[in-house]
Amino acid sequence: MQDTQLMTEGVALMGLGMGIVFVFLTVLVVITTLMSKIIGRFFPEPTAPPARPPAQAAAVAAADDDDLMVVISAAVHRYRQRRCGGAFSSQILNEKDTP
Repeated sequence: MQDTQLMTEGVALMGLGMGIVFVFLTVLVVITTLMSKIIGRFFPEPTAPPARPPAQAAAVAAADDDDLMVVISAAVHRYRQRRCGGAFSSQILNEKDTP
C-alpha cells in the first residue's frame, strides 16, 4: 500500500468514528431531553404556598420561637435529671429563683 492510500483510509476511518460518536451523543441528548419533559409532565414540581404578609409571618415566627424554647428547656431539664440525678438541674433552678 502507498502512503497516500494509508493516509486516505486513516482519515476516512477517523471521520467515520467521529461521525458515530457525534450521532450517539446527539441521540443521547435528545433522549435525555425527552425523558426530562416526560418526567416533568407526570411528576410536576410542587408549587410553593403563597407568601404570608410580613406582620403575620413575624407573629407566627415569634410563637414558633416560644414553643421551641419551651421544648428545648424541657429536654435539657430531663437530660440533666437523668444524667446527674437531678441535683445539678435543681441547683440551677434554685440559683435562678434567688435574686
